[in-house]
Amino acid sequence: MTFPAPGPRAPVRPGGAARALVDQHAALVARARAVIDHLDSVAVAVAAWVSADEQRRAREELSLVPVARLGETTDRNLRLAAVQAAGYTTAADLLGVDVETLDAIPGVGEATARGVMAAVDQLARAAVALRPLRVVLDQAGLPEPRAARDLLALLRRFMRVSPLVTPHRQSLDDYVRFAGRATRDAAPARYAARMLLTLPRARRAALEAIEQLRAWDDLLATHDLPGVVARAEAEIAVADPTGVALADDYARRSAEYVTALQQIVPHVADALATRGLLPADLVARVESQPLDTRHLTVALRGYQEFGARFALSQGRVLLGDEMGLGKTVQAIAVMAHLAADGHRRFLVVCPASLLATWEHEVHERSDLAVHRIHGAGRAEALAAWERDGGVALTTFEGLVHVPLDRVAPRSDHAPTPGSADDGAAAGGAADGAAGDGAAGDGAAAGAAAGADPWRVGLLVVDEAQQVKNPKAARSRLVATWAQRCARVLLMSGTPMDNRLEDFLALVDLLHPGLSESVPKHLGLVGPEAFRRAVAHVYLRRNQSDVLVELPDVVASDDWVELGAPEEAHYRATVASGNLMAMRQAAWHAPEGAAAPPAKLDRLLEIVDEARDEGRSVLVFSYFRATLALVATDLVERGVKVHGPLTGNVPVARRGELVDAFTADAAAVLVAQVSVGGTGLNLQAASVVVLCEPQLTPSLEDQAIARAHRMGQVRPVRVHRLLGADGVDERIVEILASKREVFDDYVRVSSLAQAAVGSVDVARGDLAREVVAAEQARLGYGPWWDELAEPAPGETPGLGATAGPGKLDGPG
Repeated sequence: MTFPAPGPRAPVRPGGAARALVDQHAALVARARAVIDHLDSVAVAVAAWVSADEQRRAREELSLVPVARLGETTDRNLRLAAVQAAGYTTAADLLGVDVETLDAIPGVGEATARGVMAAVDQLARAAVALRPLRVVLDQAGLPEPRAARDLLALLRRFMRVSPLVTPHRQSLDDYVRFAGRATRDAAPARYAARMLLTLPRARRAALEAIEQLRAWDDLLATHDLPGVVARAEAEIAVADPTGVALADDYARRSAEYVTALQQIVPHVADALATRGLLPADLVARVESQPLDTRHLTVALRGYQEFGARFALSQGRVLLGDEMGLGKTVQAIAVMAHLAADGHRRFLVVCPASLLATWEHEVHERSDLAVHRIHGAGRAEALAAWERDGGVALTTFEGLVHVPLDRVAPRSDHAPTPGSADDGAAAGGAADGAAGDGAAGDGAAAGAAAGADPWRVGLLVVDEAQQVKNPKAARSRLVATWAQRCARVLLMSGTPMDNRLEDFLALVDLLHPGLSESVPKHLGLVGPEAFRRAVAHVYLRRNQSDVLVELPDVVASDDWVELGAPEEAHYRATVASGNLMAMRQAAWHAPEGAAAPPAKLDRLLEIVDEARDEGRSVLVFSYFRATLALVATDLVERGVKVHGPLTGNVPVARRGELVDAFTADAAAVLVAQVSVGGTGLNLQAASVVVLCEPQLTPSLEDQAIARAHRMGQVRPVRVHRLLGADGVDERIVEILASKREVFDDYVRVSSLAQAAVGSVDVARGDLAREVVAAEQARLGYGPWWDELAEPAPGETPGLGATAGPGKLDGPG
């Protein structure tokens, strides 16, 4: 079906010409209505499924609540004995019962009836909130609960059809409504003879309707609505995947399924969690911030939209979302909005290991051009970015090669936390006149050389905790760039590793001196006070708050008894005071030993169990020697092993290793916790093994988050292999007492100079404490004379007999 091109045309007279025009539009109206109805019916079916599932979950929970306990939910004196006598034994029995039915029971009365039903409604709502909808895959790889297959099929269809229809929904609705009415009014004009017998008013209406349909011809040709309808019809005709194919598709793209679900049933997301518990006035400002997504090719989840609006509204912020929540896509959304607003250049600084991830994400999530200013072709990429604009990617080390003197300085009136022009840059005001100091001189020098300065619309610093030391060269360079750029987005899932001063340093990088303006006494009244003080700068949401679809993490501490050979070796390492050797002793077995080390034996059991269930496994260790032992032993047993993934593996090769691991079923990836624990998406695995406890708590969190992140559809099992009565036990004890307070401050984004000492988990202190405790337990004298730093030129190794304060590297 084709429609005439816009332009002057001869009048359409009643009869054949009018009949062709009316019939053509009537057919298209019917097809467009069918497409709209189909999409709406899918959305209604999804909402009905969710409603039925909520009722099912509420009934399951309320079946455990005796009617006699309903009185605990209210101060009223409810006559519950009469309700029970009528046959209602649990709160679930009262679901769907109306007040009139209860009131009719002798001895109940209207007050009790209303109070009981209010209590049941309150409990049902709480039950649904406490048991959010989750679809996971069972051991056979099929959706659990099984009824969720219908939901996934509906969502898959919605995901295929909605992108074709929703962008044109308003035009289609208008066309169906107005053109549909015009085809009915124009019906008399289909035949000239009939038109002669039509009353004057209906004849005039028919002629007007003919003109309306001719006007629609022009709009249809301009906006290609017939093509939209045809493409949607073709997609609707395609059969949806079923069974294992549907489950596999969900396993690969579960985040997209959840996004589609939240588009249809918005209440699935928790609004408070989305906002990161920010003050109400700030929330209102952020939510009123426009967000233009025309350059994005992916739908954002609610909390991701809020994060992007927060960055746009506030201008210079630290996004501290827990790992796995999509900080990268939120940064891309900010750049996409600014690109729509006329900004041309954006700069991302990140570790080398994340360059490939960033390049892939920008390509997949937006239509922005990306330039990798790193390695071979760096000069050409830089020239292309300067000329054409887009997103430039570079490393902390490579930032020195990006010419700062070509960048126009930001306005003196850059956004400050809580100021009236927090979002000044939203309107481009922050791209004003030169700043002061050396930055302005550099720009002037560049301009004087004949080169027009250009502006960076947004500076993104990923893994920003790597520039927390203000004295380091990379930190000073990033700070200089931050002073030059109006908009800065720092991103870190762990803005504080061990010391709260690290967080202060990042805050000051954004807004120099801000930390000094925070009254230090606030630390004495708890973390919430500090959260309010830095709310305009810092936004953090946790997985448990916003990713309600994520399956659970089931963590277990697997304690093993060291065999005689390992125990003897361990005692020797304690005597030497070498902490790193002590931590590896449980993996040591002499040549010709009758049995493998106890930890290796337990690891083999875990891997065998995972393979039987079709699960892939991540094995993390700080030590390369341990990884080599694990990989060799597993390969000898016929296990598909990828890695070891260590710091020596080139960045490009790391991505290849992850892709190969993801493609394999029931495989094992062995990785250094400091490498595999950051910047890699490893949700293909649902079993995580930590070969030893880590000295920095966030290292373990990062490692687990590689698997337990958006896109994971199976419960994640975490095994920490721990040697009993030894260094592992000492580390766990010491860290546990300090981490409780530390976690409280991290998770609520709060800090206090007065509290820094009480939550410090510095590695040197930990080494002294652990070694001293073990030497005392085993009867060795203290080695305080060995706590000094290594002598000049000395590099402690794994076999060195360094003192307990000498933290040997990972080998």
